Amino acid sequence: MRAEFRLVRPANLGVSFVGTIVGGLVAKGLGVSVGPTLWVYLVLAGLSTACVTAAGNVLNDVLDVEGDRTNHPDRPLVTGEVTVDRAKGLVVGLFIVGLFLVLPVVAVAPLVGWILGVAVVCLLAYEFLLKAQGFVGNLVVAFLTAMVFLYGGAAAGNAVLLLPFAGMAFLATLSREVIKDMEDVRGDVGRTTLPMAYGLPFSSRLAQLSVGAAIIFSSVPLLWFVSVTSAAGIIYLGLVAVADVIFVVSVVYLPGRLHYEQTMSKVAMTVALFAFLAVAFR
Repeated sequence: MRAEFRLVRPANLGVSFVGTIVGGLVAKGLGVSVGPTLWVYLVLAGLSTACVTAAGNVLNDVLDVEGDRTNHPDRPLVTGEVTVDRAKGLVVGLFIVGLFLVLPVVAVAPLVGWILGVAVVCLLAYEFLLKAQGFVGNLVVAFLTAMVFLYGGAAAGNAVLLLPFAGMAFLATLSREVIKDMEDVRGDVGRTTLPMAYGLPFSSRLAQLSVGAAIIFSSVPLLWFVSVTSAAGIIYLGLVAVADVIFVVSVVYLPGRLHYEQTMSKVAMTVALFAFLAVAFR
């Protein structure tokens, strides 16, 4: 089971689960003092997100075995620890569980069902069609990451309030996806990525511009619905400032130090998640 556990990429699942919960808490603005019913809905939505994310991760590895022999030779499908047929069964099972878990939430918040439907369609379109298109695929991955926060907000009944956070997530993820393609440029098979088509310098500028736009977006909550003089506003401002600095570090050395830059992008996203959570206590 350890191989299957690695196959679903648990760190990514944790981010998806927590991002959904944070989205719901931000939508309510009551901190963690929400009622037990809403907690159940948020947990179910979070587990659903994690299952669908896991299905996408496994499907990605199933379809990327050849490229992973160069870029990620330690992955379970490459090493033979998990067979392709077993991985395909895992994909189907995870999708079914993810859809089943969220049914009680959809019954009271239909927008959740619509968001999930769009997300699943986009995920499948990415894996079977758009991933080969390079930058278009990057945009889809960034969109799916942004949808996590809207999903949590919809489960709590206020997806609109999560739009600035979704925008930040979209732009930050877009930057990281471009950096990942820069790092994998030698081993990518059957894809025409942005670095392959336009080179590393152009891709670096795009990643940097995306981070710059995300930093601009980070001020929107303070201009819209969070008082900068409140405790929540002060904590958000402090944490998001730290995240913004780390985001700058994540692109400043491009096109060099690609693995380091990608790692720093992950760190920045984690700090930003804590900043988002602070807004829930407004």
